[in-house]
This record gives sequence, structure tokens and C-alpha cells, in this order.
Amino acid sequence: MIAKHPRGTGRLVGMVVGAVACACLLVPAATALALDDQAGRDHLRVTPEMLTPPAARPADGFHAEGVEAIFYDGLPWKGKPTRVFAWVGMPSRAAGEKVPGIVLVHGGGGTAFDAWVRLWTGRGYAAIAMDTCGTVPRGTYANWERHEAGGPPGNRFEDSEAPAADQWPYHAVADVVLAHSLLRSRPEVDPGRIGITGISWGGYLTCIASGIDDRFRFAVPVYGCGFLGEDSVWKDEIAKLGPRGRRWLDLWDPSHYLPGGRMPKLWVTGTNDFAYPMDSLRKSCRSAGGRSTLCIRPRMPHGHGGAGENPEEIRAFADAVVRGGKPLVEITGQSRRGDKVRVEYRGDAAVVKAELLSTKDDGRWTDRRWEAAGAAVDPAAHAATATLPPGATTYFLNLHDDRGLLVSSEHVEVRGTSESAPVSGLP
Repeated sequence: MIAKHPRGTGRLVGMVVGAVACACLLVPAATALALDDQAGRDHLRVTPEMLTPPAARPADGFHAEGVEAIFYDGLPWKGKPTRVFAWVGMPSRAAGEKVPGIVLVHGGGGTAFDAWVRLWTGRGYAAIAMDTCGTVPRGTYANWERHEAGGPPGNRFEDSEAPAADQWPYHAVADVVLAHSLLRSRPEVDPGRIGITGISWGGYLTCIASGIDDRFRFAVPVYGCGFLGEDSVWKDEIAKLGPRGRRWLDLWDPSHYLPGGRMPKLWVTGTNDFAYPMDSLRKSCRSAGGRSTLCIRPRMPHGHGGAGENPEEIRAFADAVVRGGKPLVEITGQSRRGDKVRVEYRGDAAVVKAELLSTKDDGRWTDRRWEAAGAAVDPAAHAATATLPPGATTYFLNLHDDRGLLVSSEHVEVRGTSESAPVSGLP
């Protein structure tokens, strides 16, 4: 647990987020999402209209094994109605049984992926994966076919002077919340046991959607986080826009929404993620409402498929929240005295291995070289300890349980002779 104080590679091709709104007035309720003036900034909020399941119909001409292709009604874009493509799947279940559910949000260059839905139906979940860029899954990665009733086709920071309700983040978040409402309406689904996960820009959207839609029971952003103006692959691009860039950050940076999401969160990422660096991730964890758990792998690849979809920690985390499964280990504190570092933990799963990850580098997070070394586990004390190598500038510890699942401590930048990071949000 963590203290409370996307141009993609592989299959994630960069979508440049562009969405700064210049309207300060409340967006009409008919558009279902509204903007609130809070502390001098405008923020999205869900209105009652968003809680109503949207009208849906079959998407003719799209077929995939074990899933259903649909269009559902989105919000008006530039005064015209929109439709959103989605795949929906249901798991095998006993007669009358209600199953948990999950909303799946794709990343940059992606679309609705039927294989991702089947991954989760195979785990016993109802699942919905929607397209957030006005396209359908026909074509090639980052070049999907647009349909005639699609919403904004992606993200351009330079469009920041357009009205809020015509910007991509506005519509993409609405698409996610509407998909949630639609999944909740299915008679096979238990509406009190639905979570959300998203990859890269989908993780960004997960941060916002979970902050404004308190019906979600858990949230798992993969790579994506907030504080994009402070450190991200888009930092310089945003800065060059001057007031327009600052306006975009005021409206659309997830840091404004994360405190509102009180559900538990699992943050999955790698040490060298090119888009969402570890410092912005740590700030996001600390600002988020509810409890946060970290899962940081050395040099984790950035993408859909096995890298971003398949980490077993995501399934275990979801199962613990909505299916009574065994939770991930919880880190309850961490400290350093000189070159000696320590983390405390608790949980039903046994910690069988601990590992110290450290770097002697400074500068860009994506360029840092990380080294792994063994750490000692004391099961009686529920603690793991390690010795920092000379010259280490930053470190964290990974704990591996008897299921092969890992959790991570916050990274610590070595300054002075000692630090401590008590973990809040614990009973």
C-alpha cells in the first residue's frame, strides 16, 4: 500500500492527447458529462444521465469467437450524435448466477480488442472493451477504420481552444462511463462487482474515469498516470503550447481526478517506461483516493497483449476485491538508515523472495540502468531488508509471494543519511 500524501512502442502507437477546453460554463446536462468549477479549475463530473444505460444495437458485419459486437450511443460531438463500437462477453455461469465485470480501456493506436474480452471472460468476468477514437476493429494497428458516427478521432494538444465538449478526453471518458452503465444493466452481471483497467492512454483514462465514477469497485491503470506536465513523454510538447498547454493540464490531467476515486487501485508499470515515468507515477499514487498497490517490473515492455494485459497481479487484485480471493501482499512501511533499507508488509500470502532494485544513474528515467540484488526476508517480523550498493541514487524493493505475484515499495531517491515512508490508508 502506498502513502497518501502516450506515444506507444510495440502495439501502442502514440496518440497525442489534445484536449484543452475553453468553456468555463457548465456543459448542458443533455450532454451527460458536465464541468464543475473547483478551486479555480474546471473539472468533469458525472451527471445522472451518464448513469443511464445507453441504447445499444448489434454491430453488423463484426464477428469474433465468444463475444458480441455492438454499437452504443455516445455523447454528441460538434452537434451530431455519435455511436461507440464495443465487444461484450459473458463467462460460463450457473443458471441465475450473477458474475463480476470489468471495463477494458485500450491505449494509443488501439481499438476494442476481442481477445482482451475473452481473456477476462475466461477468468469468470463479464467484460466490455470499447473503442474511444471513433473507429472499429477493421484495419491495422493505429490505422483502424473510422465509422460514420464516430466521435473525436484521437488527440491533438493544439486543438486546446475548441469547446470542452468537442475534445477527445471529454468523449473518451464519457465512452468509458457509458460502457460501465451498459455492463451494469446486463441481467447476468452483479452491478456491485465491476472494476476497470486500461493500458497506457487507457490507463490515463482509467485514472480519470475512476475518479468521477464511484460505482467502480477497483481500478488498475497500466503505465498511465497523471502529472503529465511535470514529467512525461509529452512534457515538452505541452510546455511549448504556453497558456493552451496549461489550460489542457487544468482540465484533463488525471491529478485533478485521482483524489475522488476511493476504490482500491493497482498500478502496474516498468522501471523505464518511456511515456509515464516513475516520478509521475509516484505522485499519482500519493494523490489517489483509496489504497494503492504498486507492481513495478524492471524494464517492463510497453504495450497491449502479454505485456500490459496478462500480468497475473491484475487478475489476483481483481479477484481479491470482487470474488473473495487472496489479496496481494500489502506493504505497510519502508525506511532507510545509511545503506540499510527495510520494508514491512502484511498479508495472507507468504513472501518467499525479496529483491532490491537500485540505480546509480540520474537524469531521464527511461535511460536509467537498474540492478537487482537479493534481499533478506524475515517471515516472523513480516519484513525484508537489504544493503544498498555504493553510489545508489534510487531504489525500491519487490516482494514475491508463494503464488509468484509481486508487489513493490515506492521508489526512494537517496538523499542524506536516512528516510522513512510510513504508509497511510491502512486500518
